[in-house]
Amino acid sequence: MVINTNTAANSTSLYLAQSTTALQKALSELSSGSKITSPADDPAGSAVALRMNAEDSRVNAASGNVADANSFNQTQTGFLGQVGSALSQMSQLAIQSQDVTKSNTDRQQYQSEYAQLAAYVNNVATQSFNGVSLFNGGSLAVTIDSEGTTFAMANPDLTIAAYTNATNNDNVTSVTFAQQALTDVETAINTLSANTATVGANSIRLSYTANQLSVLDQNLQAAVSTISDVDVATESTQYAKYNVLVQTGTAMLAQANTLPQIALKLLE
Repeated sequence: MVINTNTAANSTSLYLAQSTTALQKALSELSSGSKITSPADDPAGSAVALRMNAEDSRVNAASGNVADANSFNQTQTGFLGQVGSALSQMSQLAIQSQDVTKSNTDRQQYQSEYAQLAAYVNNVATQSFNGVSLFNGGSLAVTIDSEGTTFAMANPDLTIAAYTNATNNDNVTSVTFAQQALTDVETAINTLSANTATVGANSIRLSYTANQLSVLDQNLQAAVSTISDVDVATESTQYAKYNVLVQTGTAMLAQANTLPQIALKLLE
């Protein structure tokens, strides 16, 4: 019997250390909910998950940009609807002022209303959303993906002659003036129709982009989950297995450490 080197104890100690390490890993994964508690657990998976998480963060940022642009667009739509109502009323006043049975006093009353409506249209042209002009005729570069690709969202221009001729240059104080006002207001209404169509097209584009980003976000999260999220059922089984092995190994190590003591009995 060998007493200088306790081979059985050394072997048992090695297996016990391995089981203890596996048990600690299983416990760590179950408590964290992640299969990757350190890069050493899965270096390649950790790197892929890191890139995907970063891309998902950028996708969420782009989604926020698109949502803000959509709010901007909806604000434009609301204002244009009101401008349309104002121009419609102005065209009605221009027709009423051409009534030969109306006196100049009557036309002056129509003019008072016409002037207020024209002032409203001019005021809308100066409105902004969070400090950004709603109707400056330019375009906004809206970020639509995680790589910074942009969509040029065109803005209507309510300061062009098609509008200002009717709002700044015309009146309905006479039949002749009312006729000219009607022509200019109709031009403004036609221009507004085109502008409304442009804003509507922007809205459709933004809606599709928002849906696309939402789908991408979900799939990125699913991919990251596949790489890093722990399978609780499988890991619970592993935990139970290594827990038993650790307890068994501990008991066997105690038995292996008692073997040299038997040799003492032979020396008595």
